[in-house]
Amino acid sequence: MAEKTKKTSVFDSPVLSSKVKSLKTKIFPEGAIGYFIGPVLAIVSNSVMNQYLNRYYTDILGLTSWASLFSILLPIVSVIFVVLGNILVGKFMDRSKTKAGKARPLLLIALPLIVIALLFTFWMPSSLLPEFHTVINNNGQPQLEVVDGFFNVGTLIWVAVAYNLYYALSYPFYYTSHSALVNLSTRNRKDRSLLATISNATALAAMGLTSMVLPFLLKMFLLVEGEDQVLDIERSVMGWKIFMLVLAILTACGILLEYYFTRERVTEEEFASRETSLEKNEDGTYSVPEKKKVVKTSEQFKAVCKDKFWWFIIAFYFLYQLGGMLKNNSQMYFCQAFYGYETGQDLSGTISIVGAIPTALGMLVVWPLSNKIGKAKAILFGAILSTLGGLLGFIAPGNFALVLTSFVIKSLGSTPAMYISLALLGDMLDHNEAKHGFRSDGLTMTIYGSIMIGMSGLANGIINGCLSAVGYQPNDAWINSNPSFGVAMEFIFLGGETLCYFLIFILMCFMNVEKYSEEDKKIITERQKQACLEQGLPWIEPEERLRLEQEEFDRKNEEDRINSLKAKCAKKGLNFEEEEAKYQAQLAEKKRIAEEKKAEKERIKAEKQALKAKKNSESSDDSENK
Repeated sequence: MAEKTKKTSVFDSPVLSSKVKSLKTKIFPEGAIGYFIGPVLAIVSNSVMNQYLNRYYTDILGLTSWASLFSILLPIVSVIFVVLGNILVGKFMDRSKTKAGKARPLLLIALPLIVIALLFTFWMPSSLLPEFHTVINNNGQPQLEVVDGFFNVGTLIWVAVAYNLYYALSYPFYYTSHSALVNLSTRNRKDRSLLATISNATALAAMGLTSMVLPFLLKMFLLVEGEDQVLDIERSVMGWKIFMLVLAILTACGILLEYYFTRERVTEEEFASRETSLEKNEDGTYSVPEKKKVVKTSEQFKAVCKDKFWWFIIAFYFLYQLGGMLKNNSQMYFCQAFYGYETGQDLSGTISIVGAIPTALGMLVVWPLSNKIGKAKAILFGAILSTLGGLLGFIAPGNFALVLTSFVIKSLGSTPAMYISLALLGDMLDHNEAKHGFRSDGLTMTIYGSIMIGMSGLANGIINGCLSAVGYQPNDAWINSNPSFGVAMEFIFLGGETLCYFLIFILMCFMNVEKYSEEDKKIITERQKQACLEQGLPWIEPEERLRLEQEEFDRKNEEDRINSLKAKCAKKGLNFEEEEAKYQAQLAEKKRIAEEKKAEKERIKAEKQALKAKKNSESSDDSENK
């Protein structure tokens, strides 16, 4: 045991310290700002990238016509770099055990990287844009085509670097740390399920904003029509530049909100056992145990690879994200194939708007349902519903009403997987920690991030392969004369996700990790207590430590309030005692009202319980009489 002077962390500074000080997780501000508003603003740019970057490549840059092999291989090969990028982030996370946590500091690294990557992707020099000319098709209509023989290596290099700068480097720094926050926020299962529901709702909100609004904006200023009723490439590119600049600013604001209004209570347990629970010596030093050795990735893998629940959750996320990306990224192409190029854009937006309704409403049902029957069972039943909904769409893919109905049913079935899967992942991580004595957040979130980010590339590679195979051209004349385009999009848009949800149903039949949760929590707490006592340090229960921190926070807040009031009175010539008395009177009135409301709720609850007991008694008497 070494004698060391207690160091202050840069995260002790008010500038970088979390604004969340509460003992337990709360809807406001932690849930509302840190897990919803902030992430929505941060993720909406990624939703645009996932759904429309490929449209930019195919319709604006025309890659599938003059660089078809490149358009297929780029997103698929880049998955390798996405994995490497997530490994880098995972190692950062394992070593980033600060007072702010091990995930939250990475958000500050992600902020400038994402802004640079977004701008770099769309602010391509005009000299690298493909050369187009207008031709008259067989129906006598003008359309754009890339000049015969055009091939620009510089354009491909720019696209490849920009793509990997975003997907393989900058976004993994944000998404992996963002995704880890739910598991690190608390060990309370119900609170974690609530935060997981809120956190996963951000993906729906971001995707909804993108899917609902952007199809209509495309017609207004992003894909501007020229005099020849064909796409004006130059003006379209400028529209994208302005749009992405706005999104970059929103993303930066969202990441800051998420950083300041989240807290890693699980990480703080270990941090506090080394520092905050220590007693100060007379010479001003603290008895500090040696830092724990960072658990290597290889050790984490040896631990998790023996855990069947770990493999189940990883397979689940692979199928869930692949199916979702195939559906989302092909939706616009599917609608254009069956309903026309311009009409398809409008109907794609309509599908997203209507489909978002059951998904949003499902958020209100999934959390209490999962608490009652379990997370895995809720996902299982949802997978059955999504599978049946997907099969419905195959009956008549050209019937918009039927396709919309199919989409709505699938959306409703996907809500458990969307909202509570992160909480289920947290249960699995706790179970693994209880078994092996260390957490595998770094490795697990590395693989999780690789899947969630990389599947968009794999889906786009599959889609681009189909587009290149059928010779895709962005106009009605070509679409109407090529039915094979519709067949390909039908199986990708309807079939891809349907098959994935059928496989998820099979997986969830064996996912019963939740039954170990209470036992795991006891084992982890006892292990932490034993380690602390072995080092001769006083042990404080995690709940008690948080309570003491809450009391200290409240005390400091009260001191600040009194000092602020004194300064105000001195400046304005007011009597401090009178102003303090007014404040205390207002505070007492608020407490009285709150207590009355609480008493009224308890009275109503007691009446309901009494009425229920009376009905049960009468029912029992009736049964005996019969």
